[in-house]
Amino acid sequence: QVQLVESGGGLVQAGDSLRLSCAGSGRAFTHYNMAWFRQAPGKEREFVAQIVFSGGSTHYADAVKGRFTISRDNVKNTVWLQMNNLKPEDTAVYYCAARWFDKPTTNEYSTNEYDYWGQGTQVTVSS
Repeated sequence: QVQLVESGGGLVQAGDSLRLSCAGSGRAFTHYNMAWFRQAPGKEREFVAQIVFSGGSTHYADAVKGRFTISRDNVKNTVWLQMNNLKPEDTAVYYCAARWFDKPTTNEYSTNEYDYWGQGTQVTVSS
């Protein structure tokens, strides 16, 4: 089991950058694929980025590709989401999520495939 706590959200202007952090607890953190999702008001939660347990592979939603970077440090049990060139449409609550690395899945980017979630951190981008 892993517990996740996000931080780093805030209010910024379009074009600014933010770095979100997700601190994980538990000795098995290195065995979890980690992801960031976001949920805007009135919309469903959507996938943003994923990094595998080793850090050797990443995947991004088309909407953030080239602007966001996901990374992790398995010694510090932390995952980050570096967000550059933010746009008003990036406004949402951002959630960190974890999934056991070899859990069978039909869609590894679906919210249904992730077992552990943080409480979320608000990101607001003004135009």
